[in-house]
Amino acid sequence: MDFFWELWQHHRGKLLGATLGFAVGLLILVFGFFKAIFLVICASIGYYIGKHIDKRETLRDILDKILPPGR
Repeated sequence: MDFFWELWQHHRGKLLGATLGFAVGLLILVFGFFKAIFLVICASIGYYIGKHIDKRETLRDILDKILPPGR
């Protein structure tokens, strides 16, 4: 267990990058390029919204950051 923890501490970026690259490659092989890009975009939007909800922001605050100011 210590080996994996040390590996994670020293090579976190490489491990995350390799895992993400593998996942995107697998998505492209399974679904095709454009469907995989659509899934990645949807997941990114979900992550962005979830991150702001974790910060206790309301949906109105999130939309005010994304969309131009209105009335």
